[in-house]
Amino acid sequence: MLTKLRFCFLVFSLIFFSPSLSYAIKSPPDSVSRDDSRIGPLDNLAEKKKKDPDKKFFEFKVDKLSGTFFARLLLDLITVLILVRFVYYRVYKNEEFFFTFLVFNLIIFLITYLLNKVDMSLGAAFGLFAVFSMLRYRTEGISAREMTYLFVVISIGLITAVSKGTVVELILINLLVLVSVYLLESNFILRRELQQVILYENIENIKPENKGLLLEDLKKRTGLNIHRVTLSNIDFLKDTAVVKVYYYE
Repeated sequence: MLTKLRFCFLVFSLIFFSPSLSYAIKSPPDSVSRDDSRIGPLDNLAEKKKKDPDKKFFEFKVDKLSGTFFARLLLDLITVLILVRFVYYRVYKNEEFFFTFLVFNLIIFLITYLLNKVDMSLGAAFGLFAVFSMLRYRTEGISAREMTYLFVVISIGLITAVSKGTVVELILINLLVLVSVYLLESNFILRRELQQVILYENIENIKPENKGLLLEDLKKRTGLNIHRVTLSNIDFLKDTAVVKVYYYE
């Protein structure tokens, strides 16, 4: 009996005090150890990305310029070209703002499309839109119509870049803008009234009682169907007056 007790005590001592067996008994389960080993490399990878934020800049990958980007860009450029070439230029015959409208539209499209994935507050987005839409050149003034066209081309670029609708919906929106601007610029809704500034030397006809003579004289000299006249400035030293004439196209 004593021999059996000694044998059991010896086996128990070997199991408990053996380094390998005691580590196996005291160590956590396999699932816990696997989870710890899994979390470690992920944490190290996240810390490595934080340490090297510019590493992705040098990767030769194109992940944002997909087929959707080029389709939206093509639709945007076609819409703006139709608006500027066949609506604006047809009416005003002014090539000066042709470059401005196209470049503004392109820059707004690129900015809004590339920053679409970036978290921006609503105030920052509207502030960026307001800065580009309210720009004025200091060398010369821009008329209200040119500013309106500038606002329209910026809006087209913004809508085409960030719209969440389908391609059919996007085409219909751009088509609605084109048709609306075309109808407003044509004589279908309202006759377009043009104006010119003339330096008039027959000072006697500027009197209120000679308004009929003034209109007849201006029609005869200019060949325009003038229907009203306003006086801008009168110079009695030179016997001249600056008049603004209004006529329909």
